[in-house]
Amino acid sequence: MTPLGPSGHTDTFTRDNLPPASDWPEITPGAHSYPDWINVGVELTDRMVEQGFGDHTALIGNGRRRSYKELADWTNRLARALVENYGVKPGNRVLIRSANNPAMVACWLAATKAGAVVVNTMPMLRAGELAKIVDKAGITHALCDTRLMEDMVTCAKDSSTLKTVVGFDGTANHDAELDRAALDKPVRFEAVKTGRDDVALLGFTSGTTGEPKATMHFHRDILIIADGYAKEVLNVTPEDIFVGSPPLAFTFGLGGLAVFPLRFGACAVLLESASPPNMIEIIQKYRATVCFTAPTAYRVMLAAMDQGADLSSLRAAVSAGETLPAPVYDDWMAKTGKPMLDGIGSTEMLHIFITNRFDDHRPACTGRPVKGYRAKIVGEDGQELPRGEVGRLAVQGPTGCRYLNDRRQADYVQNGWNLTGDSFVMDADGYLHFAARSDDMIISAGYNIAGPEVEAALLAHPDVAECAVIGVPDEDRGQIVQAHVVLKPGVTGDIKALQDFVKARIAPYKYPRSVKFVDSLPKTQTGKIQRFRLKQN
Repeated sequence: MTPLGPSGHTDTFTRDNLPPASDWPEITPGAHSYPDWINVGVELTDRMVEQGFGDHTALIGNGRRRSYKELADWTNRLARALVENYGVKPGNRVLIRSANNPAMVACWLAATKAGAVVVNTMPMLRAGELAKIVDKAGITHALCDTRLMEDMVTCAKDSSTLKTVVGFDGTANHDAELDRAALDKPVRFEAVKTGRDDVALLGFTSGTTGEPKATMHFHRDILIIADGYAKEVLNVTPEDIFVGSPPLAFTFGLGGLAVFPLRFGACAVLLESASPPNMIEIIQKYRATVCFTAPTAYRVMLAAMDQGADLSSLRAAVSAGETLPAPVYDDWMAKTGKPMLDGIGSTEMLHIFITNRFDDHRPACTGRPVKGYRAKIVGEDGQELPRGEVGRLAVQGPTGCRYLNDRRQADYVQNGWNLTGDSFVMDADGYLHFAARSDDMIISAGYNIAGPEVEAALLAHPDVAECAVIGVPDEDRGQIVQAHVVLKPGVTGDIKALQDFVKARIAPYKYPRSVKFVDSLPKTQTGKIQRFRLKQN
């Protein structure tokens, strides 16, 4: 670990709770170099105005367009209100609770300008879940869409640290306490001088049970994901229009729907309810060029194209959150002539670190590391495995895991490498192929079976709309493969026909010995299939 740069935080909570230096992964900054003092909120707003993007549309949402100049002025007013009216100090943790809308982005940028450490949260969280986050991060202030205040207020009543809850208007009306406090403030604000190694963002990991884990990201980290993946792989230009389904509360969504467009003078269209039909409508209306969503949503888009939907404006369809099945990739290529960019990222690493490229892509392949990252496949003993063997994915690069005061740091970071919890294969040419989540490998009669491979085989069947594969206990084989299958409308399920179909496409021992037909699959808000819920049934 290189020595940390200077800090502008007067509240030193986050720097005090960084993991010990010996538990950090090796950080290799590569070509990413930033000055000692930098504030991401300024870089994504005022700096863009200085560069001539003031009249460009930055955000579209809730029926309004907002230019970069409007966004800079808006966030400066909000930042001044946070400091002058509500006493936000540099380093204080500020929680934001909202659906995806321009006001949430504005609050995030404003709190960052005020020197705060921001925790973005999803609107579906309840008081008890919010309380765990508040306690873990020592939240001092909460900014909440007034439509979602009840659970936030309930949470604050029992908190020893959260004393200030302020409502903002998530609609286009700007009629709530924080909006009114900001209304008469000047549009200029001297942003807090934060260090590039000051924590700017705490990302709480999704899909976990029990005690939440908070990942710590510096101001420079947020710029690195834009200047790395977004620049190298997506080649973002000011003409791009972004749309997507992931919540801004997740680092995948914050990067793809705020950081990436704002870093390059592009535009983001934000949807509070980013269902596939809503996204299809927005893509057509605004001629969106870059889309971030999960494979399940792309399947709906493919079906919509058969009904006449025009998605030809999309130049980049980024798939993450779930492994991209080859049939979805193949169908997208066939209908658009453009590749779907599969990628893998994690909250711990902040964003995508392995991906396909526009000029280098193939089905059932996650691609190669983003420039500045390197990857290897290791066994349980941490030693690198030969090419072609399934093992644990280990990654190093310019970002890396830093949990907030958490003993589980030693599980994720071993020998200086980030172990993402995914099983992969690296082929002879250095390309990475997803096998399964490391804890989702199915071991049946001594065979290692990767559920996604079975899912891809099932999805190739013309009757299958969606499916999820899990391992279930079996007295004779230890585990067997069980498939939960959603059929296309009007189709009658034939278990043996599906089993025979799978046997004909992949090794017969991998076929699902149990098949259940279901109306739908449990999913997160980002479209990830919740296999753990299937296992609970």
